[in-house]
Amino acid sequence: MQTVEANGASIPAIGLGTWELRGRTCARLVEQALRLGYRHIDTAQMYENERDVGEGVRASGVRRPDVFVTTKVWTTHFAPNDLLRSTKESLVHLRMSEVDLLLLHWPNPQVPLEETLGGLAEAQRLGLTRHIGISNFTVALIEEAVAKSPAPLVCNQVEYHPYLDQAKVLAACGAHDLALVAYSPVAKGRVKNAEVLTRIAARYRKTAAQICLRWLIQQGVVAIPRTSKIERLSENLAIFDFDLTDEEMGEIFAMGTRGGRIVDFGFAPKWD
Repeated sequence: MQTVEANGASIPAIGLGTWELRGRTCARLVEQALRLGYRHIDTAQMYENERDVGEGVRASGVRRPDVFVTTKVWTTHFAPNDLLRSTKESLVHLRMSEVDLLLLHWPNPQVPLEETLGGLAEAQRLGLTRHIGISNFTVALIEEAVAKSPAPLVCNQVEYHPYLDQAKVLAACGAHDLALVAYSPVAKGRVKNAEVLTRIAARYRKTAAQICLRWLIQQGVVAIPRTSKIERLSENLAIFDFDLTDEEMGEIFAMGTRGGRIVDFGFAPKWD
């Protein structure tokens, strides 16, 4: 599995997103993904599926050190002591002694960022996580987080797909050696009807979703597509046997706008 290197972390380039997956379905998909060759699983406290993810990892038979597991702290747990307590709870749910990456799920202006980052770095110092990072942070917040974090941050996980222009966030991540991890990388399935993608896909005998994932990987981005279909798991992995041309990359970039965002909430920051 290809990896993306960032501030000492080696992150598998394709992972399985597990948002909205619960119970037996979630455990089975995680288990199957790992058996097929995935080595990166993404969960969060807010998804309420950490138990199921842990179960799937154990059932897969893949050694725990070979799986890169990410979880995310929810915004109500950003006071430092609360962050540590909730992280320990996550590890109990996962039945793991540590995660590979612990992220702040969304910015929370109610708690000083410096304090939350201090708690995150303390979780790393205590061995609860190997690496730390952020999620849904804007360029200004990336700059602030990098300046205030007592330990190196390794990624910013954000929505990114061909419909959403994330050039500014990508550049800010690159400037600080942060990986950009793309969630909703196939725009919740919307890419399958995109004319540009279907046309390019026909050339390579691939699907529009595979072209989309390849486009992300060729930018050095990590992609974590979520799927509830086992047959889609192998499709999402089959993107390492071809290269898009510069012209094709450019055509896909041209699809992006600042208004192409799908995931937006009232508490979201003011996007770039």
